[in-house]
Amino acid sequence: MTKDQAVAALHLIVKAVEDTVNEAGPLGAPAGVMYAAFTARGISLDSFNQITAAMVAAGRIARRGDVFYPA
Repeated sequence: MTKDQAVAALHLIVKAVEDTVNEAGPLGAPAGVMYAAFTARGISLDSFNQITAAMVAAGRIARRGDVFYPA
């Protein structure tokens, strides 16, 4: 995978997480359910945690406990 392909893939993952969380709205999106969906695509727990933590730090999503909410 080239660097450009990796960046494009990461962009799609971030968009998928953000879209899922935004669609869940005030009820929130459970982290476990989201991770299970990503596991089917070969994404490790560490990668999922790193991506979502970076998104929380950047203010793209919020996390309370094991649930993600729109920022």
